[in-house]
Amino acid sequence: MSGTVGISVCPTVMIDDQDEYRRQMEQIAKYATRVHIDLGDGEFAKKLIAVEDIWWPAGVRADLHVMFKHPFEHVAAFKALTPQMVIIHAEADGDFFAFAREMHGHGIEVGVALLQDTPVEAITPAIEVIDHVLIFSGSLGQNGGKADFRLLHKIAQLKQIKPQLEFGWDGGANDENARQLANGGVDVINCGGYLHGKDPLDAWRKIHRALGTDAA
Repeated sequence: MSGTVGISVCPTVMIDDQDEYRRQMEQIAKYATRVHIDLGDGEFAKKLIAVEDIWWPAGVRADLHVMFKHPFEHVAAFKALTPQMVIIHAEADGDFFAFAREMHGHGIEVGVALLQDTPVEAITPAIEVIDHVLIFSGSLGQNGGKADFRLLHKIAQLKQIKPQLEFGWDGGANDENARQLANGGVDVINCGGYLHGKDPLDAWRKIHRALGTDAA
């Protein structure tokens, strides 16, 4: 089977407890070089670990998935953390253009997540300042979920407008559907529950075998 070139598998950390956060992060650092950290405000999504308590190991790329109703209130904190990327929701309140300017000015990429019922038209006016689009197929603040492949049409639509966009997927990804997601245009497959079972490393290897990519 030929490999799926350029696909990233990205473990997700979605925790409200600092000790468990550390345990998962230290485990992930043994095999992954990119991590997807979920943040919740208790309003838009359930309360998760606080912004001031997050960290990641040296050498690991961090993408922050900010499930906040008012993410723009935390611009200073995001800039201080200097992740690779901050992903906010299209459904959030605030001035997205101003947020993108602040992040880009600090060398941080900007992503936008789309809930299942949010059309691509919600973000096309800002497409030129968006680096990444996260197709959200799960339930806010919960691991697992079901991969709804009907949402892949959003990728096809957005690629016609901006072919160089990076696309992520959040919700129900595993070794059985990873190849279908990749073939549908997903560049970054985020995995939460699938990679936090009894043997994360075995699950990591299985999903890479399904994709035909290197798990090292």
